[in-house]
Amino acid sequence: MAERGVDVSALPQEVREQLAELDLELSEGDITQKGYEKKRAKLLAPYLVQIQNVAPPPAYDGQSPGQSSAPAPEPGPSNSSSSSSSRHRRTRRAHRSSGTRDERYRSDIHTEAVQAALAKHKEEKMALPMPTKRRSTYVQSPIDNCTPPDSSSSSEDEAVSSESAGPQQSPDTWINSSVHGSSTSSSASSTLSHGESRPAQAAQSQQAPPPPHQVQPPHSHSQPSALAEAFAATRIDPGGGVGPPDVPSQPQARGSRVDLPANAVVRGMTRGQSRSSMMETADVRRVGRGVPVSSRVSTKIQQLLNTLKRPKRPPLSEYFMDDQEEIVEVPRADPNTPKPEGRQIIPVKGEPLGVVSNWPPALQAALTRWGATQGKSPALTALDITGKPLYTLTYGKLWSRSVKLAYTLLNKLGTRNEQILKPGDRVALVYPNSDPGMFWVAFYGCLLAEVIPVPIEVPLSRKDAGSSQVGFLLGSCGVGLALTSEICLKGLPKTPTGEILQFKGWPRLKWVVTDSKYLTKPSKDWQPHIPTANTDTAYIEYKASKEGTVMGVAVSKVAMLTHCQALTQACNYCEGETLVNVLDFKKDMGLWHGVLTSVMNRIHTISVPYAVMKACPLSWVQRVHIHKARVALVKCRDLHWAMMAHRDQRDTSLASLRMLIVADGANPWSVSSCDAFLNVFQAHGLKPEVICPCATSPEAMTVAIRRPGVSGAPLPARAVLSMTGLSHGVIRVNTEDKNSALTVQDVGHVMPGALMCIVKPDGPPMLCKTDEIGEIVVNSRAGGTMYYGLPGVTKNNFEVIPVNASGAPIGEIPFVRSGLLGFVGPGSLIFVVGKNEGLLMVSGRRHNADDLVATALAVEPVKTVYRGRIAVFSVTVFFDERIVIVAEQRPDASEEDSFQWMSRVLQAIDSIHQVGLYCLALVPANTLPKTPLGGIHISDTKQLFLEGALHPCNILMCPHTCVTNMPKPRQKQPVGVGPASIMVGNLVAGKRIAQAAGRDLGLIEDQDLVRKHQYLTEALQWRAQTDPDHTLFVLLNAKGVAVCTATCVQLHKRAEKIAAALMERSGINIGENVVLLYPPGIDLIAAFYGCLYAGCIPVTVRPPHPQNLSATLPTVRMIIDVSKAACILTTQVLTRILRSKEAGATVNIKTWPIIIDTDDLPRKRPPTIYKPPNAEMIAYLDFSVSTTGMLTGVKISHAAMSVLCRSIKLQCELYSSRQIAICLDPYCGLGFVLWCLASVYSGHQSILIPPMELEISLSLWLSTLSQYRIRDTFCSYSVMELCTKGLGGQTELLKARGVNLSCVRSCVVIAEERPRLALTHSFSKLFKDIGLSTRAVSTAFGSRVNLAICLQGTTGPDPSTVYVDMKSLRHDRVRLVERGAPQSLSLMESGTILPGVRVIIVNPETRGPLGDSHLGEIWVNSPHNATGYYTIYGEENLQADHFNTKLSFGDPQTLWARTGYLGFVKRTELTDSSGDRHDALFVVGSLDETLELRGLRYHPIDIETSVSRTHRSIGESAVFTWTNLLVVVAELCGSEQDALDLVPLVTNVVLEEHHLIVGVVVIVDPGVIPINSRGEKQRMHLRDSFLADQLDPIYVAYNM
Repeated sequence: MAERGVDVSALPQEVREQLAELDLELSEGDITQKGYEKKRAKLLAPYLVQIQNVAPPPAYDGQSPGQSSAPAPEPGPSNSSSSSSSRHRRTRRAHRSSGTRDERYRSDIHTEAVQAALAKHKEEKMALPMPTKRRSTYVQSPIDNCTPPDSSSSSEDEAVSSESAGPQQSPDTWINSSVHGSSTSSSASSTLSHGESRPAQAAQSQQAPPPPHQVQPPHSHSQPSALAEAFAATRIDPGGGVGPPDVPSQPQARGSRVDLPANAVVRGMTRGQSRSSMMETADVRRVGRGVPVSSRVSTKIQQLLNTLKRPKRPPLSEYFMDDQEEIVEVPRADPNTPKPEGRQIIPVKGEPLGVVSNWPPALQAALTRWGATQGKSPALTALDITGKPLYTLTYGKLWSRSVKLAYTLLNKLGTRNEQILKPGDRVALVYPNSDPGMFWVAFYGCLLAEVIPVPIEVPLSRKDAGSSQVGFLLGSCGVGLALTSEICLKGLPKTPTGEILQFKGWPRLKWVVTDSKYLTKPSKDWQPHIPTANTDTAYIEYKASKEGTVMGVAVSKVAMLTHCQALTQACNYCEGETLVNVLDFKKDMGLWHGVLTSVMNRIHTISVPYAVMKACPLSWVQRVHIHKARVALVKCRDLHWAMMAHRDQRDTSLASLRMLIVADGANPWSVSSCDAFLNVFQAHGLKPEVICPCATSPEAMTVAIRRPGVSGAPLPARAVLSMTGLSHGVIRVNTEDKNSALTVQDVGHVMPGALMCIVKPDGPPMLCKTDEIGEIVVNSRAGGTMYYGLPGVTKNNFEVIPVNASGAPIGEIPFVRSGLLGFVGPGSLIFVVGKNEGLLMVSGRRHNADDLVATALAVEPVKTVYRGRIAVFSVTVFFDERIVIVAEQRPDASEEDSFQWMSRVLQAIDSIHQVGLYCLALVPANTLPKTPLGGIHISDTKQLFLEGALHPCNILMCPHTCVTNMPKPRQKQPVGVGPASIMVGNLVAGKRIAQAAGRDLGLIEDQDLVRKHQYLTEALQWRAQTDPDHTLFVLLNAKGVAVCTATCVQLHKRAEKIAAALMERSGINIGENVVLLYPPGIDLIAAFYGCLYAGCIPVTVRPPHPQNLSATLPTVRMIIDVSKAACILTTQVLTRILRSKEAGATVNIKTWPIIIDTDDLPRKRPPTIYKPPNAEMIAYLDFSVSTTGMLTGVKISHAAMSVLCRSIKLQCELYSSRQIAICLDPYCGLGFVLWCLASVYSGHQSILIPPMELEISLSLWLSTLSQYRIRDTFCSYSVMELCTKGLGGQTELLKARGVNLSCVRSCVVIAEERPRLALTHSFSKLFKDIGLSTRAVSTAFGSRVNLAICLQGTTGPDPSTVYVDMKSLRHDRVRLVERGAPQSLSLMESGTILPGVRVIIVNPETRGPLGDSHLGEIWVNSPHNATGYYTIYGEENLQADHFNTKLSFGDPQTLWARTGYLGFVKRTELTDSSGDRHDALFVVGSLDETLELRGLRYHPIDIETSVSRTHRSIGESAVFTWTNLLVVVAELCGSEQDALDLVPLVTNVVLEEHHLIVGVVVIVDPGVIPINSRGEKQRMHLRDSFLADQLDPIYVAYNM
């Protein structure tokens, strides 16, 4: 912009004032950048013409601080203002928090660089999806006016900007490109996209441009199209009315479990069929070829995908990857990396320390001398909160009080004779910042008593940031006594009894008050002992490390004295001068200059506390003016605050200053503060040469300080360095890209009497080359001697001997590491570019935390965050450091502003530092842990971030850009080796083929029962005749009372009644399907046998949930339609529900088949009982919704039914004298078989406990086991989980109620999944106290093709557990490892294989058998396999493929059924009942469920286990993929303020443990993840709800 060249100082006073006002408004965020530039241009327009032909001064390296190194002046106020409006604004601002004034990092050059970098990005047009936060209500847009993701919905005047951004995508390309189906490798997902061209075309036709009168979103100026999409969701429809909120009724609670087919696709139906049945049934949205266009979520994901298509910064180099191990990509060194080229550095020597005749032999001696000879001379003036002098301490008073304190400490603390303190003991000094006088007396009192003072901050509460670390310091120093003032003691937090609180991690302290009235005057003959300064410790200064550990740096008496002498010589202190100190007097420069050196030179110190600075930022300038001070000790912050407030004061003069010492002058960003301050105050007499930056560290003390210059001499040069060079640790003068330059000022020369060199910061202390950045190490008598009480750490820091390039030490003398990074410039000037503790090492490059802060703050407008409250740190995730920035957000910042600011910070840091941010979080104002003087406590902030306790209000994760060391995606190799060769290879290697079998079914033992084995109906009739009164079933209610029982004859009679009713009805023929819709109970069993008696085929269906019809009824309807049922048998209550108005709202109730209410049927007997012509006829249909949302029905023949019952009878040793308890859902699979069939076959008594009764009475199942002394019980995972969570803490209560589970011999969990080891273990552990045997709990395994493959019965060895390497599982291999190995997964055997069952492990691609302990698909051969899928027209290929498959090699005759589960067989050391070695079957997971990502196969449960473990607030979690993005849904069971804490934790853990980057993190309420009756998560249903935007999430984070 042209006006940048205007020389502001040449403008009239009035214009300068207005410009200053404008700058202030901008810096305060009261005006946008655009508005600012407009107004500024208007003000400067008249003057531009006159100045245009004058060239701006060149920006050369030796610039004077007088003109800032930016072409434009610092936007700080240039002169005092008189306009009333400014006064009005000033009063309003006085109440604002001090954070706004903190412009430490402000630099014009930098701001300009950042704006330039961002402008470049703007041309590239970023459309980042904004995270979705829950609002109390939100309106979803009607489908007809929804926008494709990237077409801009900005207003007309912005059309230009969006056009220039490149060709716009047409809706067609969007629709066609956005969908790639799911990447699950399911054999069924291929059916998801059948016949879906229609929605896609419809969607295209709906993409007409919005009508002109449509309301445009407000404030879309700020970001033409990133926000456009966010508004697309809240667009107002053309009719003027707002569309109906498409929010579903409450997501069903966990209690009302639902089987929800997500994609309403029925396995085995023809395409046309699946299509039509879809239309008639539930309106279940799908994501196939065409995305539902109204879906806000999918548009965002699409945007996310677009942002991810852009290339990452470092290209992944090609390298060989061993298939056996996943190798983390090691970044190859870039050949263009700048390397240091200079010669080896020579140590730099300071001037000799001169000996002055009247220097005291020890510091205490100086105090003695001044106290005696200059008693009236002022030593210290303290200020009150308003900045007025409160009291002045003279040298006489200081001496007398210090002596009194020394005497009291040594003689008067204990009872008469004992001495509590001895010389050399450590004592804590606890004084507030506002009371320097008490501190001085205490400090010098300790020196005179020869006890060692340890000054610390005043603790304010138990929860102070870093409080326990201060405890560590006190402990390591062995402190037992604390000195404090009376006022401070009163203010310390107390217990209710009035004692001082025991602070976290602190040793027990005795508190001593040092106010004069409590001190004893020493007797005449007592004099303090003042030896000549020696190497004993004089005092200990605390220092916090990067990790937050607080250590004590011990300073010896001689070092303290020498340091004062060196400072006196370097700063040229004279006796009787006045010094204004704004720094903390307890440590560092504030202590060295303001307390120690000042006393040595009889200087008058004026101490300005932090509290005064907050109230009146100009107070230190006024003090300099009033007292004609010669020296002032300040930080950049104080310069800024004074500048912001300087117009309140016209007549201040800084002409008296000969030194303005800038304590943090080593901060690279101090240059601009010094320049700006000089610009403003040069008019007030400030001379450019008095500004003296210095470099210090607690260990080396003062490292270098700029000596006050001579008036008129040239000012020292600046270094303009390339940031890229710095990140590689070399010095390169920046020429090419001014955007990434760092301007550094020198910190003067080495201290007198010191020797300094630069060594490599890590590894052995090798000397650096002259153009290399390294750590400054110093050898001097004036430095710290050790970390008190920590000899190990001391050696590494205080006893460093630098070595040369060949590794030989350069001398004998030890150096001290200063922790400062820098180099030696021309003329032996020292330049510091950063600190060790602010160093972030990312992918081998160094970045300085301060530099990143400065870049973030240069992103305008900073109305989103507070300037001084930003923490930058790195966390180690996946073998590298990742950068995290946390800032406090202003309360008035809107979501959009914050998000926009965050995305621009990302871009700026990416452009200027060439490093990706991992996470950027904004937290509410005043929530970050603070240090005592108001800065941010970095290590505590990092700790909170890693613990998930930061509670951000906005977060942006960008793992995709910064995680560049991911392993290369695996390329699936074509299988060149045939199955035959594999088999031969296994034989040669001595590996057996992986197969296993249960024992033989054997001959039928009892000739009488021959008939009953053929058909279950005959078995029931036979039992009704031979043993009519034997009770088969007992149904319990929530109170544990038997509400219904059924003997053999009762069941037979009830079945006859139902059969008669079915036969009477016209339209129901033999062989037709009948749906049984009953709650779990005996009615269901009777209806089942009634159907068999009538020759109908029963189909059991879970009844709809009356409170949640909209979600549960469509599934019922679908099964009825798919099975083409002729009739529904149900109860009266359910009949009413099916015909109700509520049901009509969800499905078409006019088309139900015949409904027969079986509650009050007449007592009739059927004319005949149907007997099927052969045992291969279908007995019943088993319908189930799989976890992938597939609804499949399988046909079970009479023969299979009988054989299965016989197999279970043998395995569990069931006889008519036995009792078992069942707490399962009886609608499909093995649960149905145990509930309805097994008792009729084996004659044992089944105690039926409906699982929903447990929700009323949790202990029902366990107390039933105890009461009936049950030996065998069967349950589901959901029942086990309910008991573990609900009763885990109540074992004592159960014991008191007499519950005893020692009777239980086997408790089997019925499931169709990998055994949940953690759950079964915790169940066993919890209930061990009430007698449950640890060996009792085991699992069963079944699948669709065979309902029961394994079942841990009473015989056979205990189930074994193995540990498998998870990395090898992803490569479809099994590698067994030891327990506790990293990345290992424990797997439990799924129970003993049932009699008559054979399993074999097969490679799903080649269909050849695999060897022992190899991962493959489990195939099963057994007489109780299902006969096939239930289809109307029969898709024969799927049928043949799943049910009648042959091996491609080995045994080509046997017919096998494919279970669709991956697993392996392992021969164990145990023996089975026949005496052979036992073969264990381990199930790993369903093939349909697995996620194929980066060429590897992941099981969702493994990722979910990691996610659930990461934070206590995560209850349940589920993962799925969408267009190759991994989506993690986590249920939040804590408070909603934890929601955003979970995002980084989830991203970290999945990256660390699974080497995957999470694309989207969705935080939802408990109970949102749908779970089916078996307790399995329905991930595909969840996915569909997410994409259709029906989850109402608390927060959705899109990881960039």
